[in-house]
Formats: sequence, C-alpha cells, structure tokens
Amino acid sequence: MSNFKIRLSLFLNYFVFAILLNSVGILIQKSQNRYHVDEITASSLEAFKDLSIAFVSFLVGSFLPRLGYKKGMLIALALVFAGCLGMYWGNSFTSVRILFACVGISFAIIKVSVYSLIGLITTNDKEHKSVLSSIESFFMIGIATGFIAFPFFYSDTDPDAWLRIYLLLAGVIAVSFLILLFSAFNIRYEMPGSSVAKDFTEMIKLLNRPLVIIFAVTAFLYVMTEQGIMSWLPSFNEKVLHLPEKTSVYMAVILMLSIALGRYLSSLLVKKISWYVILAVCLIGAASMVVFVLPQTQHLEPKKIETLNDVPMIAYVFPLIGLFLAPIYPLVNSFVLSSTEKVLHSPMASLLVFFSAIGGTLGSRLVGYLFKNIGGQKAFYFSLVPMSVLLFCLFLFYRVQKKNTATAG
Repeated sequence: MSNFKIRLSLFLNYFVFAILLNSVGILIQKSQNRYHVDEITASSLEAFKDLSIAFVSFLVGSFLPRLGYKKGMLIALALVFAGCLGMYWGNSFTSVRILFACVGISFAIIKVSVYSLIGLITTNDKEHKSVLSSIESFFMIGIATGFIAFPFFYSDTDPDAWLRIYLLLAGVIAVSFLILLFSAFNIRYEMPGSSVAKDFTEMIKLLNRPLVIIFAVTAFLYVMTEQGIMSWLPSFNEKVLHLPEKTSVYMAVILMLSIALGRYLSSLLVKKISWYVILAVCLIGAASMVVFVLPQTQHLEPKKIETLNDVPMIAYVFPLIGLFLAPIYPLVNSFVLSSTEKVLHSPMASLLVFFSAIGGTLGSRLVGYLFKNIGGQKAFYFSLVPMSVLLFCLFLFYRVQKKNTATAG
C-alpha cells in the first residue's frame, strides 16, 4: 500500500475521533443545562475521557505492534460505534460518561497507532514535523466540524433532538471502519523487545532519559492549558459573555479553526524557521492574549443576541489564542519522537498520550473548580502558570538539541 493511502487512512480516523473526543465542551454545557449537574460534576466527563486514554495508552504501546496497528484501529472504531448508539438510546449523564470512556479507550489506540505509523512513513526530521503538524491541523478541523454540526441538531421544541447527531456519527464511524477494513497495511517494522513483558520494560526505561522527563512535564502542562480553555469555552461564552446556548457553541468554533490554521502554518514555517523560535514567540503571544484580552470581559452586561453582529467583540478575539497555542503540541511531540529510535516509537507514543491525558483531566477539573468558586471571568487566568513553565521547558529542549547536535558532529 502506498504512503498516500496510509496517510489518508490515518487522517480519516483522526478526523472521526476529533469530533467525538472534543465534544466534551459541548457535553459539559449540555450536562448542566439538560441533566442538571453542577460545574464540578460536569467536569468529571474530562476524567472519564482522559483517564481512559491514560490507562489504555500506558498499556497499549507495549503490545500494539504485535496486535497490529490496523487491527487495533478496527477494534477502536467498533467500540466507539457502540458508544454512540448507547448515547442515543441512553440519554442520561451516565450514558455521557460511558460514551467518553469508550471514546477515551478507542482514541488511545488510534493515537498511538497514528504517531507510531508517522515515524514509519516519513524519512527525516523535517518531514516528520511537517506531517505531524498537518495531521494535528486536520484534527482541529474535525473538532471545528463537530462544533458546527452539533447546534444543527438543537431544537426549541424537542430537547432531545440533539441526540440524533450520534446516529450520524455512528454512520461515519461505520464508513471509516469499512475503508480501513479493506485497506492493506504492508508496513514492516521492528518489535521493541522479544516479548510483551520486555516491550513494557523498554517503555518504562524510557522514563530514565532526561529528554523524556522534560517532555512529560511539557505535554502535561500544554494539554492542561489547551483542554482547560477548549472544554470550558462554550460555558465561558454562555455564562460570562451572556451568549445563547447555540451561539456559545458556534463561537467556540473560532478557537478550533485558529488552532487548525496555526498548526498548518507551523507545518510550513518549521521547514524554514527554528522550531524553538516559533514556539517561544507563540507562548509569549498566548500569554499576552490572556493578559490583555481577558480583562475586556469585565462589566459586560447581558443584551439581546439576534445576529452575529450583536455578539461582543471579545467572543471573536479571545479564541484567536488558538493561533499561538497551536504549534506547541505537534512540534514538541515530533521533536521527542524523531529523537527516539523508530523501534521505540510505539512505547514513546504511549507515554506521550499518557501524560497528555493526565494533563487534560487536571486542566478541565481545575477550570471547572475555578468556574464554580471564583467565576468564569477569572478562571482562564490560571493558564498563565503552565505557560510560564512551558517556556522554561522549551529552553531545556533547545539545550538538549544543541547538545545532541554537538555530539553527532
């Protein structure tokens, strides 16, 4: 099978999971409005999603190469197909939790497979960074598609009409399953160890590498920041900016599209500009957005929103923080993966997904706690703390790269 067909398959699977995985912000809002749970209880959805991702990703990297990436992805698609049907028929907060557990388990398999296969179908460091940034950009387009699609199913007369989107998503998943089923993966790759137990041991040994420790902290902090903002932006739009429920979801699309654009642009720029320069500028830009834009939410009075012209300017401007956050995750992941032997890409990808998932859970829970106790207007200021530490981590990455380059020379 050609690399083009492999890449197409990876993009399609990533697109499907982008919609489901990141609908958590919409479901947090829906759970408060439809199932009448409070902010902290609603934020537990992030834990059902991310802890499932963390647990499975920690285990799957050691045996997924033996099971086969194609078979693993087929199992993942089948499980999330069942989760969508369960959500449609269940229509309860418990059903939402089960859905995100299914999505988390499945996405762990998909993401480890995708990240491992990228290392096998690219030939150099720059190509790896470009492909990974492109596929993460496509992931954000999938998220934006979800945020546009969900409100189409809202109804003023039928409070359960929105559940029909899960029938549509189940159909898309079925199509993706069939495309993958009839595609031949003929990629040869080396096993990291002689047995599953040895594979798992090799993965744990990766934690002894200073580069991996720095990466673990970086992935944790970045996803804490991104997911905290992404998952609570619809609620922020509704409670702080006083937008109607449907409009608050639509406006969140700006964040997803800005991240997609930022990742696409970074996939082009990284071929010409140092990744360190790109990421340092982006972090400073993101922090500046928080410092200078968020204060504009003070003293906003509720007003009737009939058209997009009535939406406060802050609702258009703050989501553009995605342009600055966008390049950080794929470029750091690519740097670490391309600095690791290809035979260890699957276990390395497992650690990557594990620490990202833990960061996502903590970020969303923390913002949920802040929303309830200090108000949505101030909750996003917490992102300045992980951003500051991230800037320091990038400096450490740069030092490691210079040292490796000097050693190689």
